[in-house]
Amino acid sequence: MPEWVDMLPLWLMALAFLLLAGACSSKISSILNVPVLLVFLGLGMVVGSDCLGLIHFSNAGAANVIGTVAMAFILFSGGYDTRWRSVRKVIGYGTVLSTLGVLLTALLVGAFCKFALGFSTNWSLLLGAIVSSTDAAAVFSILRSRSVSLSGKLQPLLEFESGSNDPMAAFLTLFLVGIATGSGESYWMIFPAFLVKMSLGVLSGIIIGKLAAWLFNVIDFEYDGLYYVLGIGVVLLAYGGAESIGGNGFMSVYVAGLVMGNSKFIYQHGLGRFHDGIGWLMQLMLFGMLGLLVFPRQLLGVTFAGMAISLFMMLIARPLMVFLCLIGSSFNRRERLFASWVGLRGGAPIMLATFPLMADLPESWKLFNIVFFIVLTSVIIQGKTLMPLARLLKLDRPLRVKPRVPLEFENTGTINGDMVEYEVLPDAPFVGKSIAELGLPAGALILLIRRGREFVVPHGSTRIQPHDGLMILAEPEVLAQAEPVLAGGAYRDEE
Repeated sequence: MPEWVDMLPLWLMALAFLLLAGACSSKISSILNVPVLLVFLGLGMVVGSDCLGLIHFSNAGAANVIGTVAMAFILFSGGYDTRWRSVRKVIGYGTVLSTLGVLLTALLVGAFCKFALGFSTNWSLLLGAIVSSTDAAAVFSILRSRSVSLSGKLQPLLEFESGSNDPMAAFLTLFLVGIATGSGESYWMIFPAFLVKMSLGVLSGIIIGKLAAWLFNVIDFEYDGLYYVLGIGVVLLAYGGAESIGGNGFMSVYVAGLVMGNSKFIYQHGLGRFHDGIGWLMQLMLFGMLGLLVFPRQLLGVTFAGMAISLFMMLIARPLMVFLCLIGSSFNRRERLFASWVGLRGGAPIMLATFPLMADLPESWKLFNIVFFIVLTSVIIQGKTLMPLARLLKLDRPLRVKPRVPLEFENTGTINGDMVEYEVLPDAPFVGKSIAELGLPAGALILLIRRGREFVVPHGSTRIQPHDGLMILAEPEVLAQAEPVLAGGAYRDEE
């Protein structure tokens, strides 16, 4: 019997421990007081060839394929969780940051590498393109682990920028790899190529997202779990379909997630939670795998260049880009300063650095190690200083954590209704009145009342108190009739 068969139980047990650790990773992060992604990155390095030698992994092609699939699911989850009502007010400047901002970052870093460190032009620009995107998951996992959010429109701006700038970075990286390999591309073709690939990516994402929402509503599976399998297929189709017609697959999956997350279809909420878990698992897998791919002893040879580029990005390139892109916006100086510092690099740059490895470009392993070093220092330095800076600039606010609802409404296609929560204002005219006196239209049923961290099962004589959360189940037209009744005394809680 082959040796690997005998080792299979041990490998499965190790995988089980990693999955359990991944599921509990947010708690691990709080206990260790370090970003959890850094923990898995370090774990990959420790068990890799240079340290314990438990796992020998140096296949850039396999890493690229796994990383591409992981990024597709991560971006889909990011788009799915993005609420259009939150980002529409910042969509203009968010788009500028995620496109022009990425290009400016790549150019600034490329210029620094060429003129300060003496690297070649193509090599410098390629490095700049690879490290030009930021990581939303790394930023907001740190904030959530400290029960903190950001004030005003700053949080939706950073969420949209970080969630949507990976496609631009991927486009620049692949375009510059094509130039370096002599595939016939020229720098003058970058803007036409950008318009074509991004347009096709956005278009395919919209079409697939809308078709998927329609399909969820019309198909009638005998097993509910198959809806989540269908969700996996949508992600793969969105990426592969866009790439097959010359579009940007990463942009397609993000847009498809955005469209589906803001549409109404069967099992919408359940699918969102499913992809949250898949996206988080993909993040951990990506960081662990990339930790395996790096050889720690090789990092010593790029320490000076890596630290110089990292500090330049943190202190000059990112702040300059943010202040230029936000000219004329309503964001004040403190908000722009914080946005300048929230430029954490995550798994996307390390994954993109595998493309030069696959193309076998000169000194591609040196480039990969520099990118890895930049990500490592970014997560450590910026990750550890995010909270102190937010407090110093007075931009932090308590994260609103609501108690878990003991019941949940999931649209299964058998009822045309929604469950919506309305937060009662302290000066509402109906505070102190009973539910029977509220005057809701027929067909609007208050299922539960959230009161503090407890839930009250209501009846007609239940008195309404300030800050109560009224969970109302009704059909859309009935909810529209209930709006005037609640107007001026409660607001619809859609967080």
